[in-house]
Amino acid sequence: MHVFARSSSGSVAALGEVKLIAAIRRWLGSVSPATPFGIGDDCAVLPAVSGRQLITVDPVIFGRHFDHSVPPRAVGAKLLKRNLSDLAAMGGTPTAAVLALTLDPHTCLHWLEEFYRGLAACARRHAVTVVGGDVAQSDGTVAASLTLLGKAAGPRILTRIGARIGDRICVTGSLGGSLRSGHHYRFVPRLAEGAWLARQKEVTAMLDLSDGLAKDIHALTPPGSAPNISECLLPLRRGCDTRAALSDGEDYELLFTLSQRKDFSRFTRDWQRAFPRLKVTCIGRFERKSARHQNSLNLQGYHGFEHLH
Repeated sequence: MHVFARSSSGSVAALGEVKLIAAIRRWLGSVSPATPFGIGDDCAVLPAVSGRQLITVDPVIFGRHFDHSVPPRAVGAKLLKRNLSDLAAMGGTPTAAVLALTLDPHTCLHWLEEFYRGLAACARRHAVTVVGGDVAQSDGTVAASLTLLGKAAGPRILTRIGARIGDRICVTGSLGGSLRSGHHYRFVPRLAEGAWLARQKEVTAMLDLSDGLAKDIHALTPPGSAPNISECLLPLRRGCDTRAALSDGEDYELLFTLSQRKDFSRFTRDWQRAFPRLKVTCIGRFERKSARHQNSLNLQGYHGFEHLH
């Protein structure tokens, strides 16, 4: 479905801002609570939560994160799932969201309705309420930015800092080919897996793979070390090669580190009992820079997605 309407009668301009916001309320349905806890005031009022809160924000932009080939319901779901994946990477669980739209006046009204219905379906699946947002005009632009609130699923929050030299480097699922395969919008955020990993004291650091392994791995690398990754261990998606696995990005899998003190066979047995349909792979270790292995992948020849490049 095309993002832009063929006639002005089918565009968002035909409704105007006030009627469009009323339509958005209808499209969201039960996902949008009534005022003062939802759309309709200058701010949303949220109930207090116990424990530490988490917050993240991610956009979807026409021409960057989706095009005419991606169904609008899938675009709406992708917007929320990108944020859910960030929460998963810290062992969090979602609570509420706000959404800011930037629209060309010629944006197709039916496309936008389908976008919101896809977002709403995903929000219901993950118990997220959409409590507010904003609509702004920008000629030639169709974009949405969602801010997601969450909380720790357990007593521990995982961050990107904590790995040590000798720790194993592990990843869930398969890598590469996200655009070609449609995985970039069909993916499942690893919320349950992230919460489980946060409960394992031997898991030392974690992030979600969005810009490609070759770039994202450096955020986990301890000072004075380098990732010793074995090419033969990379879990490739069907039809993908090493370059795709390292550079394509938008995998939305969890990349985490496991203490060298933990028996990996026991870890995988526990994992398989918890998640029998999702594989986890050890792809290498962090080693001292001076102890670089001859068979280690040279990541300098690969690049992930670089914003503002």
